[in-house]
Amino acid sequence: MSNPQHIYTSRPIRPDLLATIEKLKPGDRIRITQTVRVGFRSWPAAVTGVFRHVDSMATGLATDRVAEDDIIVPILHFTKDNKEMSSVALDEQTTVEIVN
Repeated sequence: MSNPQHIYTSRPIRPDLLATIEKLKPGDRIRITQTVRVGFRSWPAAVTGVFRHVDSMATGLATDRVAEDDIIVPILHFTKDNKEMSSVALDEQTTVEIVN
C-alpha cells in the first residue's frame, strides 16, 4: 500500500481509510468517528466538520533516545461546525466518512 506523498507514517494506514483520505478535497464535509477508552469502558465519539488537509506529526520524547522511539502519525485537520479549527490523529480504528 502506498500513502499519498505528503503523508509519512510509522505504520501503514488501513486501505479503506486511505482510500477515503485520498478522495478528500478541502471543503468536503466529513464525519470522523474514533473510539474513546477510559479504564475498562470504551465508546464511539463522532464529530463532523469541513476537511482542510491531512499531513503527518512526529511524536516522541525530547531527550536522547533511539530512532524507534519516534512514531509518525497521520493527522487530519478540519473545521468544526462551530468554526473551531481542530485536528485528530488517525489510528487503526478511526473512520472518516464524506457526508452531504
